[in-house]
Parts: sequence; structure tokens; C-alpha cells
Amino acid sequence: MRIGTVEISSKLALAPMAGVTDAAFRQICSELGAGYTITELISSKALCYHDKKTFSLLTQFPGEHPAAVQIFGSDPVCMAEAAQIAMEHTGADILDINMGCPAPKIAGPGAGSALLKDPPLAGAIARAVRDAAPADVPVTVKLRIGWDADTMTGLEVARRCADAGAALLTVHGRTRAEMYNPGIHPEEIAKIKAAVDIPVLANGDVTDAESALALLAATGCDGVAVGRGAMGNPWLFGQIAAAMECREVPPPPSLHERFRVLRRHIYDMCEDKGEYIAMQQARTHAAWYMHGLRGAATLRRECCGMLHFTDLDRVIEHAWELQRETR
Repeated sequence: MRIGTVEISSKLALAPMAGVTDAAFRQICSELGAGYTITELISSKALCYHDKKTFSLLTQFPGEHPAAVQIFGSDPVCMAEAAQIAMEHTGADILDINMGCPAPKIAGPGAGSALLKDPPLAGAIARAVRDAAPADVPVTVKLRIGWDADTMTGLEVARRCADAGAALLTVHGRTRAEMYNPGIHPEEIAKIKAAVDIPVLANGDVTDAESALALLAATGCDGVAVGRGAMGNPWLFGQIAAAMECREVPPPPSLHERFRVLRRHIYDMCEDKGEYIAMQQARTHAAWYMHGLRGAATLRRECCGMLHFTDLDRVIEHAWELQRETR
């Protein structure tokens, strides 16, 4: 698959998620099969104000390629400036615009999925970022199918973004009002795919290889972007890739592999951000890795109390003990 001038080696992308897709997680997902990774969403306004904490979100993992930065905002001028700043700071291969985040703190001020209520503004933002970015850097857009059942503007926004020069769209199959429930509407994603002449990634409810293949078949899209399904389960990318290539789908990871990757994940976070900040964020990440284990509820509570990296080893040791009780 090609995104403008950039070649992607896989039809699998790690969808950008706030507080989740930092450099450490992106690197693990890339190594396990994700062909395309994107930073968590970054405030254009904060970049324009040169906020030091925000600049840290631009960090790339060693050898990250293609590297994509996602920015959000509601002002075309600020978005254009932020695009230039992001490129100067990172030299990323791709710039992505968030028009899909449903979080109140993003949509409330008019950014993210709120742009679905104003298709002309959405198109203007895509045009401004496209004009500000270097010619050889593709601009992409992540959006939803609409704001609510009465404002199904995803198709119009998609067309405006494509007309403005977007090289790829990632479409989450829910409205903003639906947040993450109920199930997605693949037929709406299919309408957008049929309406534009650029690649489209389908996003939503991909939790295993079977659901990924079903989503591709139902939408006719060029690939899938996996979000929440990969949290605590980065091996999902390898399983989907095998299914796409008609190979035998690998089994779930062993306990040893699960805990090895978990430990490496949190260690890399500490290296990137410092132990104090990383361990606050690691509580949620570690809890996801406990999904499906015996005593998972207890283990998740222990994860929430972690302060130091050594606390993670104690949680892992307890997890091993609980699993041995089932043998």
C-alpha cells in the first residue's frame, strides 16, 4: 500500500490513541507486525505555544519508518503552523489530522470529531495542513462516520479532505454520539471508501484475525487500523498478518512471552520518560496485559498501585503464582 510518496509494507496500522501509542508501544507493535504507526494525538495549539511537555509526544522510536505525527485543532492557521513545527522537530514521513476523537476535552472546543459538524472547516483545515507541509510529505486524516444519527457527515468530510489533497483516510465506523458502543457500521465505512480515490483504512472492533478479515470484506478498504484491540495484546498484528497471507494464525503468546513483552514495554517507557512519569502511565498499560488471566481483577488493582519499576516485577511474580494454581 502507498500513502502518497510513502510505501507501507503492510495493510496493518496501529491507530493513534491518546495516552497509549507512545514511542515504546509503537515500537513493540511495529516489531510484532504493524506496518504503520502514528503518534498519539498532539495539540496544535500547544505546539504553537512551544509547550515542552507536548514536544515530548513527538518522540520517535529508533528506526521508526514510516513515522507519522497526528495533530488536532480547530483553527486552520494554527494547524498549519503546528504542521510545520512538527516537521521541523521530527522530520516525520507523514502528517495525520485528527477529526475523530470523541473525548469531550478534544471535541468540546471544536476539534477532533466536532469537525464533523462543520465539513467546510474540516476541508479548510486539511487544505491548510496540506499547503503547509512539504510536498513529499503525505497528509492523512482520521475521522468518524458522523457526529450523530442526524449528522452523518463523514462522507462529505471525507470528500472535502480528499479534494484538499489528503493521501489516505482512516475511518472509525461509529458516530461521535456512539463513542465506542454499540458495534460499528461497516456499511458506512464502505460508502466512504467508494466515494474517494485514495486509500482508506477501516477502524473499529478489530479484536482478532477473524474480525479484521470480516471488516476488510465488508468495507472493501485497503487495510485496517487496530486501536483498542491491541492494548495489552500487540501480538494481534502478527495474527492478523498471518490470516491476510493465508498462513496459520499463531496462537496467543505464552505467559513467559506475555510478561517478557510487558516488562520490556514498561522498561522502555521508563527510559523515555523517567520512572516517575512512566510508572503513572504504566499502571493502565500493565493492567491491559492481565486481561484473561486467573485473578485478573486482583492483578489490575495491584497494577494501579505501582510506583516504581520494581513494583512491576512483584505484580508479575504474583501473576505467575496465580496461574500455577490452575495447573
